[in-house]
Amino acid sequence: MGHFPRTGGMSMTVVASNEIWLEGSTARTEGQPVSANPYPAGSQESADWLAGYTTLEAEQLVASPDAGETL
Repeated sequence: MGHFPRTGGMSMTVVASNEIWLEGSTARTEGQPVSANPYPAGSQESADWLAGYTTLEAEQLVASPDAGETL
């Protein structure tokens, strides 16, 4: 099992397949929609792909200042 940090030292996301996590991350980077997830809904593979797809988004949300704030 692989461990990928979520954000800011918070909890860890545990995935069964690093390869599938990377597929999801790559799909996001390439601008593919979340509907491009090729794995059956509810499966561990789908969850791993989605974790890879959404990790960048979660990191950006944590790193983004609220309106009127600066980093």
